[in-house]
Amino acid sequence: MKHIRFVPALLLAGAAATPAWAQTVDPDGAADQDLIVTGTRADTAIPVGQTGGAVTVLDSAALEERQTRMVADILRDVPGVAVARVPGQTQIRLRGTEANQVLVLIDGIEVSDPFTGEFDLGTLPADAGGRIEVLRGQQSAIYGSDAIGGVIHYITATGREMPGLSARIEAGSLGTVNGAVRAAGGGDVADYALTATLNTMAGTSNARTGGRDLRDDTGAIAFKGNWQPGADARITAVARYSHSRQDFNDTDSNPASPTFGYVVDTPGNHVESEGLYALLRGTFTLLDGRWSHSVSGQIADTRRDGYNAAGRSYGDVGTRLKGSYETTLTLGGAAFRQLFTVAADVERERYRNTDPTGFAFTGARHVSNVGIVAQYEARIGERGAFGASLRHDANDLFDDTTTYRLQGSYRFASGTRLRAAAGSGVKNPGFYELYGYIDGRFIGNSALKPERSEGWEAGIEQQVDGGGIVFGTTYFQSVLRDEIYTSYPAPTYVATPANSTGRSRQHGVEAYVNARLGAGWRIDGAYTWLHARERGAEEVRRPPHSASLAVNWSAPDGRVSVNAVVRYTGVARDLAYIDPSYVPVRVRLDDYALVNLAAEWRVTRTLSVFARGDNLLDARYESVFSFTNPGITGVAGMRARF
Repeated sequence: MKHIRFVPALLLAGAAATPAWAQTVDPDGAADQDLIVTGTRADTAIPVGQTGGAVTVLDSAALEERQTRMVADILRDVPGVAVARVPGQTQIRLRGTEANQVLVLIDGIEVSDPFTGEFDLGTLPADAGGRIEVLRGQQSAIYGSDAIGGVIHYITATGREMPGLSARIEAGSLGTVNGAVRAAGGGDVADYALTATLNTMAGTSNARTGGRDLRDDTGAIAFKGNWQPGADARITAVARYSHSRQDFNDTDSNPASPTFGYVVDTPGNHVESEGLYALLRGTFTLLDGRWSHSVSGQIADTRRDGYNAAGRSYGDVGTRLKGSYETTLTLGGAAFRQLFTVAADVERERYRNTDPTGFAFTGARHVSNVGIVAQYEARIGERGAFGASLRHDANDLFDDTTTYRLQGSYRFASGTRLRAAAGSGVKNPGFYELYGYIDGRFIGNSALKPERSEGWEAGIEQQVDGGGIVFGTTYFQSVLRDEIYTSYPAPTYVATPANSTGRSRQHGVEAYVNARLGAGWRIDGAYTWLHARERGAEEVRRPPHSASLAVNWSAPDGRVSVNAVVRYTGVARDLAYIDPSYVPVRVRLDDYALVNLAAEWRVTRTLSVFARGDNLLDARYESVFSFTNPGITGVAGMRARF
């Protein structure tokens, strides 16, 4: 990839207004009539009320009301999600799985770093009109490797859904200056959307005793277009470029120091990352729309470089090329409809360690994979649905794997819906696990096997007051085999990955409630209880208890709105290397609650002003050991749409 120089001034032109173009959400985050595209390989979307697995949809209204600037922030409101954020890396865990066991998509593109095997959601700003679909549970039968914990799909608005020119600018504490601009439009044949977003912060210290402010600059430029050359054909193009520069601190590595193992000010340390993502998809239908065919190609090209006071200290690059073909035959009518889908994925990843020190292998490696999917879906009117998926993957480095998924849902006339799902997942080892990172400090293991998972879930929900109030709960259970962990084998005791002979188990309960009280009130609540154990020990950075509550009020004329969000994270465990023997010590991360308040006033039809305060109780908390977080912060700004 030709690396493009990032020009912040281009993005500071303003930022976009976000109309509520999507329908309102239910307790799981989506109304029954809403459609999701993430949980199927068919070209037709799935009604949320007919999914057997747990799904949360955060629509554009939710993102706007909570004034979301980074996608990772609002994911704290999703049941089953744990967020651990430090400068240079934000990790998202679903239902107790590891961060690299969660598949992240942006407009259908797999965006995980081919080298590290995961995507840093701390580098994903929220665009105007975007929405987020979160599927929990094993999804490898649809998507292959990485989707053990589930799938997070960020979908931007098309020009047809949100036309016009819009802009937003805001500034506030910690040297914050955020902005975005959007131009979009279209008609019956074609539409386009071009967006640019920049979030900047001069920052604050993240060390308990430090004073170094950590700067964070993150931005993206994106294009999305659709062209319909005929009634039975459609072409979609997506392109996205992102760049981030984030300061970070190291932990003290001097065993004789009183702060050994703790985060300390480290001037000069920062990480720069950039990614170029693109997708081209063509779809055409036959038999009056009953037989669809789709062909797509996509690319993810990433670079990551770390720096210290002396210059560049580490780095890596990776490229993923993927081509897919999908065909779906639809039989039946509204009362009983069947969908038969076959899909094929051909994927090739190439990665390279660009470490400048000379203590690591810097040659290129690659891996290829071919996956074949067979999927069956039956939809019984608007009440029930059943689905089954089977996928076989042939990989040139690992043994072939076969994964499955079954799911069903039925809603009774009383408003009670029962649903259940079961499936399996797989996660292939990554580059540094296979080949190492630094000779003599972390060496690879080419004999690693893929991680394998199986699980099931069952849920019930109830509608009250004609669907104005919905509440429900889900129980889930999973077991992970061949988990990859870091071992220290004799006689050298150098760190190297290995497959565990034990099993990691996760089970828990997700509960949610949603209420639409009249035209002015919207309330969304979520709670998760998680029991996650690795070889009998509590998994780190996965709080057993977490909850959120979002309340939004809008005036009858829609000119004023106020939103309050409370996010609670319970006590969790982490590993700290504070013992001079370098043996990790299990430590406690205290619980905390974040209270945020946002308000907006629409001054005219085109101009609005707004303000937001975060962490209003000034909570002092750590989601990773000894990495502190900001106290009270506030911003104010304006937006315009034409």
